Amino acid sequence: MKVCTVILAVGMVIGAVTGAAAADPGNGRCLGCHGKSDIVRRGGERLHLDAARYSATSHAYIGCVTCHDSVTPRHPDDGTRPSKARCRECHAPVQAEYAGSDHAGNATCNDCHNPHEVRPMVAVSGDEVNAKCARCHDMRKTVKSHDKWLPQADLHIEALPCITCHTGSKNYVITMVIEQRMKGAPHNDFRPATYDELTRLLPQGGDVSRLIDTDGDGTVSLRELRAFNHGAHRKGLRLWGMMTPEVVTHTYQILDNRWDCSFCHASGPRAMQTSYLAFPDRTGRYTRVAVEKGAILDILYGTPDFYMLGTTRSTTLNIIGGLIVAAGLMMPVGHGTFRFLTRKNRKGD
Repeated sequence: MKVCTVILAVGMVIGAVTGAAAADPGNGRCLGCHGKSDIVRRGGERLHLDAARYSATSHAYIGCVTCHDSVTPRHPDDGTRPSKARCRECHAPVQAEYAGSDHAGNATCNDCHNPHEVRPMVAVSGDEVNAKCARCHDMRKTVKSHDKWLPQADLHIEALPCITCHTGSKNYVITMVIEQRMKGAPHNDFRPATYDELTRLLPQGGDVSRLIDTDGDGTVSLRELRAFNHGAHRKGLRLWGMMTPEVVTHTYQILDNRWDCSFCHASGPRAMQTSYLAFPDRTGRYTRVAVEKGAILDILYGTPDFYMLGTTRSTTLNIIGGLIVAAGLMMPVGHGTFRFLTRKNRKGD
């Protein structure tokens, strides 16, 4: 259930410097210096930003000078240090929500979010989310503490973004990514495949989603999943998924219902069927494509490496199974009862 939660993209993806400049005319001038690596030698790592990653953020659309509004036409020769906007100036509701969480006072916005690379939840992978948590939380200690009550804690922590259990987010979905077996690693050691790795699998390059969405209709069918899985293992690939929140909150906390296994594992046949396939692009974002309903439940041909215990529970099948068991018991129970009631007659004989 990894998600390699994956996870994944919305909106428009635009190209490097020209994309950011198109989003706001002032960005091009800023990136003319700050997008070049030689600025590190002049002022340090903090002054350099990856233009391609910045172009994929919502901040690129509002423009550099929106947050750094004290920049003058003479910058950087004017000798003044540009101002920085505070996150709460635009994100006041999020700031208020976060202030009431268990994390408040332990980490600031910038500890988790780089404003020049920030992306919405649907445009990042579950691995990236957990990597941010790991900056403060040693994952070995986390596994050890969870292992006291959580079966296979290492598998759960690898297969879920921390925020799935530790925020009050709602509307969970399964997001799958293509993973590649790591060279020289154990048989089951996989990691999310990069854009360049997936591009090399296409005969003529192009849109990596066509590796699975072969007809290009923007939806992955069960037939397309089966076709991909038929040869995936020979190429060292697999599909892997994570259960991720559709909309993320900043209410970091320990929730009582997350101690209950049924929160994830007793969802029944109508839930947990909404799933997506996430494909990386050259900017580091993910673009997700909708998958046919119920595909994650087809563990034979749909997603054979993904299985969430309990998702295939069916009330109808439970009733039928119960009736079969009851019918099977009727003969020995009935026969035993009859023998007990007629024991005196057999004594006389």
